[in-house]
Amino acid sequence: MPKSKLIKDTTREERIAIVQAALSWGDDCDGVSGFSKGVDDMYQPYIDGELELAECNMRSAAHSYVLSDRNRPSTGGTCIMGC
Repeated sequence: MPKSKLIKDTTREERIAIVQAALSWGDDCDGVSGFSKGVDDMYQPYIDGELELAECNMRSAAHSYVLSDRNRPSTGGTCIMGC
């Protein structure tokens, strides 16, 4: 049975290893260490024990969606995209 990845069941060091392993599964580059700035920001709350891994993923996914034009508040400005 896989070990739990919940904050309550892991140490900070284990959470760092979990994130590194998950992000490097498809990495073919040798000698690459560390994260990009966006990834660091995304998973830092999990590493720090503030948000569960799933919450970090949901938070990131929520920022990826854009409101449709009819739900978007009017800015009153003129945009080349018709906003």
